[in-house]
Amino acid sequence: MKAVLLTAHGGPEMLRYGDAPDPVAGPGEIVVDVHAASVNAADYKVRLGGGAYSAASKLQFPYILGRDFSGIVSALGAGVDDLKIGDPVFGVMDAGIEGCYAEKVKIKAALVAKKPAKLGHPEAAAMALTSLTAIWALEDTARLKRGETILIQGGAGGVAGFAIQLAKHLGATVITTASARNHDYVRKLGADRVIDYNKEDFTKVVSDCDVVFDTVGGDVQIRSYEVLTPGGRLVWIAPAPAGFQPTRKDVQVLRPGVARDRAHLERMLALLEAGAVSPPAITRYKLADAAEAHRVSESRHLHGKLVFEIR
Repeated sequence: MKAVLLTAHGGPEMLRYGDAPDPVAGPGEIVVDVHAASVNAADYKVRLGGGAYSAASKLQFPYILGRDFSGIVSALGAGVDDLKIGDPVFGVMDAGIEGCYAEKVKIKAALVAKKPAKLGHPEAAAMALTSLTAIWALEDTARLKRGETILIQGGAGGVAGFAIQLAKHLGATVITTASARNHDYVRKLGADRVIDYNKEDFTKVVSDCDVVFDTVGGDVQIRSYEVLTPGGRLVWIAPAPAGFQPTRKDVQVLRPGVARDRAHLERMLALLEAGAVSPPAITRYKLADAAEAHRVSESRHLHGKLVFEIR
C-alpha cells in the first residue's frame, strides 16, 4: 500500500510518500480501505518529538502517523461478527497506536462505528477524534450544565469548534477566543461572544466562568484560572508550561481521559442527526502532500480541519 512515512524526527521534510506493507487483521480486528484521514495537531508534535510528546522519541522509523479515518471494511479478523466486508466505517485509533496516513489500516472492530450515507468520508474523518475529544471533555469530564457559562480557548480549531456546538446544544452560554478572521466562523458555530486574542486580554473582559475548556495551553492556561468562578472547572487538552502549578485551590483542574470507543462516535452521530452539530470547514489534501499539510497545521492559523482524501 501507499503511505506517508515519517523517516526521522524533524521538520515536514521528514515525511516521505512511499510504500509500506499491507496490514493484516488479527482476532477482533478489521482492515479498512482508507478513503479519508484527518490531520491533528498531535501529528506534527509527534513528528517533532520532545516535550509532552517525548515518548515519540522511541518511535521505530519509518513510522506512519494518523489517528482518525473513514473508509470501507476490506477484511475481518477472527471473531468479528458485527461488521461485514463493504461496510463504511469511521473511527479513531487506540491510544498509542497510529497509522491512518495510508491506503489501509487495521483497528479493533469495537473502536469503529458505521458511517451513515449522509456523511461523506472526509467529513467523518474530520469529526472522529475532534468529536470524541469534545464529548469526553464537556459531557463526561466538565459535566457542563444548562445555564452555565463556558470559555472555549481557541474556538476555530477542530476540537474547539465541535465543543462550541455541543456547549450550545447543552444550553450553556459560550464565549470563545479567535483571531479576527475567524470571528464569523465561530459565531456560525454558535458562540455567543467572541474575543480577538490579538487585541483583547480575555482576563480583562471575562469573569465568573463555570468552565474553561483549554485547547491552546501554555500561558493561556495559566491565565485561564483568573476567569473561573469559585468551584469552576478548568478542563484542558493542551498542557500548561512545564513545572507550572495551579494558582487556585478553589477550582477543579481536569484532563479528559479520551477513551476510544464506539459509544462516543455514535453519540456524535446522534448529535449530527439531531442537527446539534455539523461537520467543520475542511481543507483537503492529497496524501502525497502531507508535508504541506503539516506546515499549515503547525502554523496553527487555520479553522476547521485538514483532511487527506486518499481514495
